[in-house]
Amino acid sequence: MKSKIIIFLSCAGFLAACSGNNKPVDLTSATAKTKSNYDMGTITEKALSSIARMPGQLKPFNEVNIFPKVNGFVRSVNVDRGSIVHKGQLLLTLEAPEMESQLAAANSKYLQAEENAVASKEKYQRLKEAAKEPGSVSPLDLDNALSKMKADAAMAQSEKSNVSSVRTMQDYLNIRAPFDGMIIQRNVSPGALVSPGKGTDQPMLILQDINKLRLEVYIPEDYIDKVDLSKPVRFTFNALPGKEHSAKISRSANALGSMRSEAIEIDVENRNGQLKPGMYAEVKIPMLSGAKSLLVPNNAIVRSTEREYVITIKNGKATLVDIKEGLGSHDSTAIFGNLKPGEAILKNANDEIKDGTAIN
Repeated sequence: MKSKIIIFLSCAGFLAACSGNNKPVDLTSATAKTKSNYDMGTITEKALSSIARMPGQLKPFNEVNIFPKVNGFVRSVNVDRGSIVHKGQLLLTLEAPEMESQLAAANSKYLQAEENAVASKEKYQRLKEAAKEPGSVSPLDLDNALSKMKADAAMAQSEKSNVSSVRTMQDYLNIRAPFDGMIIQRNVSPGALVSPGKGTDQPMLILQDINKLRLEVYIPEDYIDKVDLSKPVRFTFNALPGKEHSAKISRSANALGSMRSEAIEIDVENRNGQLKPGMYAEVKIPMLSGAKSLLVPNNAIVRSTEREYVITIKNGKATLVDIKEGLGSHDSTAIFGNLKPGEAILKNANDEIKDGTAIN
């Protein structure tokens, strides 16, 4: 009887120990958990939209930074920021006192040279008349007088050209508008000392032609051959929503810039002055029908300061493939690279996954 009681109590104690709050230890590694959570996707190929939306910016049709051609002081400024000017209009007047002295000296030299030329000509004429009497004037004296007359005439012509040159330099003191437009910046006031500058220096004035503007758009390299040049481009300005404009592409750079894109320009008339240089626009570029592009989910693209890539899965291992981005939508992005439709890719990719990582 006692032995039965002992056995019963032992079993009860064992069952009480097993019914405690102890839980089994999860020995599954964190790496295994991560691998089991990989989200897979595929690369799809679809026809491009009939239009591609790209940003554009208005530029003035003509723009010039106005610098002085000679050293001088600003005597008067006839325009200010916002002034509408016409070609040939006087914008600024400079003064340079030393130029007055140079002109006076040049005039004096010219008058002296002119007097010498007149005297030499008269002397030659007299000798030529006297030479009609045989033996009165030697041929050598007559030749010398002719040479002297020609030399003095040439010197007078040289001094006359010098006077014209100084007067031209004086005319540089009057700064005139090279074309119709608007002054958008004024950086000088009367009394300021100015001198010929470089492109990096601050100009006296900045003049823009805003009667017609250039809408500048950069087309990515991979879309250049897909643009339909026969159709007009439609665009709307962010500052003027609701009004759509249409125009043909006016010109293209025919070369790729530093961003691996080609600049195109669309001429936009601005007769009412409503548009301003610097405005941004959404431009709808017509695309050729039938052009296709590879699409991947937006979260499949890994971006870093050095590269952009997607992670494909080949033989159960991760392979990093460099890409270039094209047009994007709310859920997918067009890409360009060494890829094919139907290839398996990793969604929610990140730079922690290295080339060759095993993917389950």
